[in-house]
Amino acid sequence: MNQRYRIQFPRHDSQHLGQDEAKFQLTEGDQRTELRFHDYDQIYARPGLYEQLFYDRLKCASPTKVGQILKQTIDAADQTFSELRVLDFGAGNGMMGEVLKSYGVSRLIGADLIPEARDAALRDRPQVYDEYYVADFTKLSDELNTEIDEWSIDCLTSVAALGFGDIPLDAFLPALRFVKTDGWVAFNIKETFLDDSDRTGFSRFIRELIFSEYLNVWQIEKYRHRLSMEGAPLFYFAVVAQKTADIPAEFLRDHQLLSS
Repeated sequence: MNQRYRIQFPRHDSQHLGQDEAKFQLTEGDQRTELRFHDYDQIYARPGLYEQLFYDRLKCASPTKVGQILKQTIDAADQTFSELRVLDFGAGNGMMGEVLKSYGVSRLIGADLIPEARDAALRDRPQVYDEYYVADFTKLSDELNTEIDEWSIDCLTSVAALGFGDIPLDAFLPALRFVKTDGWVAFNIKETFLDDSDRTGFSRFIRELIFSEYLNVWQIEKYRHRLSMEGAPLFYFAVVAQKTADIPAEFLRDHQLLSS
């Protein structure tokens, strides 16, 4: 059983902080450490801390929700979920992978930028992934590109990883290109990213992509992603779409949205 950690949220009002700016205090023995919610390398290094923070305390529901609507969509399309070959992009310590595995996917490949994510997934969920790559998808080597392509990916999932700098657009699109035409894409995004008032590059790009010729959207559902530190609900959209064509690199340049 994983140990329980002493976690304390700041007493000052943090509701105006971005989700990637939120911090908490972790007490271990006589040592107190302040960590950002997105200090994944340090969080993953402590078994069970990620689950205790985001799932026990903040009631994160995203892997379950995205998994559910993906399953519903595949069933509605009269396809067999267990035959999917999935690339779980931004896989972290395997929470989404565990949901997919419970539905019996044929092949499940994880990918993340940091080695601590892979270490945590193999430590905590050793039977989930058939392979797990630590790679920067903005600059994949020819060898790794070929190796991933040989998995014949027909579904891409990305949960709680888009829109806060964790996965830039010029990493997301190369991952999406591994999905064969007529394959599936399932991801979640913060609710404001579909609001015209949000003029950030990522938000505009996602809106353009969702309604482009390259994706056929089957489901978009608003749901409670998790709670804020103050207990307020944070809403996201879960999106499931079918890839209708390869997305050219020019799509980014045409919209002048290439992320740094």
